[in-house]
Amino acid sequence: MRIAMIGTGYVGLVSGACFADFGHHVTCVDKDAGKIEALRRGEIPIFEPGLDALVASNVKAKRLDFTTDLTAPVADADAVFIAVGTPSRRGDGHADLTYVYSAAREIAAALSGFTVVVTKSTVPVGTGDEVERLIREANSSADVVVASNPEFLREGAAIRDFKFPDRIVIGTSDERGRKVLGDVYRPLSLNQGPLMFTARRTAELIKYAANAFLATKITFINEIADLSEKVGADVQEVARGIGLDNRIGSKFLHAGPGFGGSCFPKDTRALVKIAQDHDVQLRIVEAVLGVNDIRKRAMARKVSNAVGSLRGKTVAVLGLTFKPDTDDMREAPSIPLVTGLLDMGAKVRAHDPVGMEQAKKELPDIEYCDDPYECVKGADAMVIVTEWVQYRALDLDRIKAAMAQPVVIDLRNIYRAGDMAAQGFVYESVGRAGQPRT
Repeated sequence: MRIAMIGTGYVGLVSGACFADFGHHVTCVDKDAGKIEALRRGEIPIFEPGLDALVASNVKAKRLDFTTDLTAPVADADAVFIAVGTPSRRGDGHADLTYVYSAAREIAAALSGFTVVVTKSTVPVGTGDEVERLIREANSSADVVVASNPEFLREGAAIRDFKFPDRIVIGTSDERGRKVLGDVYRPLSLNQGPLMFTARRTAELIKYAANAFLATKITFINEIADLSEKVGADVQEVARGIGLDNRIGSKFLHAGPGFGGSCFPKDTRALVKIAQDHDVQLRIVEAVLGVNDIRKRAMARKVSNAVGSLRGKTVAVLGLTFKPDTDDMREAPSIPLVTGLLDMGAKVRAHDPVGMEQAKKELPDIEYCDDPYECVKGADAMVIVTEWVQYRALDLDRIKAAMAQPVVIDLRNIYRAGDMAAQGFVYESVGRAGQPRT
C-alpha cells in the first residue's frame, strides 16, 4: 500500500520507517527543508536505537522517501497519517492543534480518489470530527474517511513497540476505513498484533486515559517511597510485593525523581482540560500533576540534605534526559533539579551519553563533561538522575578517588545501599535510604 506520513518527528519518522519495513511504500513529508535534506543524507534528527539502520535499509530498498511537498504523496496514497506535534498550548495546558488543522487543510487540497486520513498525533476527543469538517469544507467532493490511530510507543524501545504491539487501536465506524487500516497493519498478523476497532472519539480518549493511568502509577509509588523512608521500609520490595498481583502489575512502579518526557506531562494536562471543558473534574489526574511537579522541584533539597549547604560546592549530575536511550529533554526531572542546585549556590557539572547537545538548550549555565569520571572529579556529591546502563557498572573505586567527598545521591536506586556503604560512600537513594532493617 502507499502511505503518506505528514510529520517527521518522533512518531512520524518511527511509524513511517516501520510501515516501510512492512513492505508498504511510505513518503514522509515535512515543511522543514533542512530536516528533509538531512534525512535524505541518512542523518536522523532524533536518537532512537536502531532507527538509523531501519531508515537506511528502507531508503535503499526504495520503500521510504522524504519530501517537503505533500501534493503527490497524498494524491497517490491509500492512507495519509497526520503525525505532527501537539504541544501544550501556552497559558492554558490545552493541546495546540494548529499543526494538525493546518495539515488537514493541505491534505484536503491534494486528495484524489478514496483515501483514509488518520490522526496519529495525540489529539483531544473530537479532533477527528474537526479534521473531517475542515477537509470537507476545503474539498466538498473528497472521498475520504477520517480515522484515529493513536500511537503507544516508548522512547528507546519504539521500533519493538511498533512491531510487537500490545494493541493497535483504530477509531473508525466506516467499513472501508477499517479495511484499509486492516490492510496497513496486516503484516503484524504474523505477530498476532491485536487490532481493536472502536469509535473515533473512543480511540482518541484511550490514548489520554492510558498515559494518565501510567503517570498515576509512577506518582503513586513515588509517594509510597516518601512514606517508606519515614517508616523504615524498602520501596523496591513494596513495589515488587504489590506488582506480583496481576491486577496491579510490576511496570511503572519504579520510584524516582518524577516523570517527564514528551507525553505524560503534556497529555495529563490536556486530559484535565478536556474534562473541564465538559464539566467533569478529574481529581486524581489533577493530583498526579501537582504531586509530580512538587517532587521534581524537591530533588534539589534531597541533594542539599545529603551534602549540607551547597554554596560553593560542586555537584556532578549523571544523566540529563528524561529516560535512557533517548536524547529527549522535554520536561526532564534534571531541569528543575539542576536549576534548584544552581539557585542554592552549587556549581554543576553534568554528563549524559547522548543528551548533552539537547540539554545545553535547556541548561546553558553548567559545565558538560565527556565522561562520568571527568564529571565527578573534585565533586562534593554525585547525583544519578537517569538510569543509563553506562551508570550501572561504574568503577566505584575510581569514582571515590576522584571525588572531593564520597557522597552519592541515587535518584534511580540502581545501586545497593549495603554495597555503597562497604565502598565507603555516604549513600542516599529513593524510598530506602537509611532505613533500619528488622
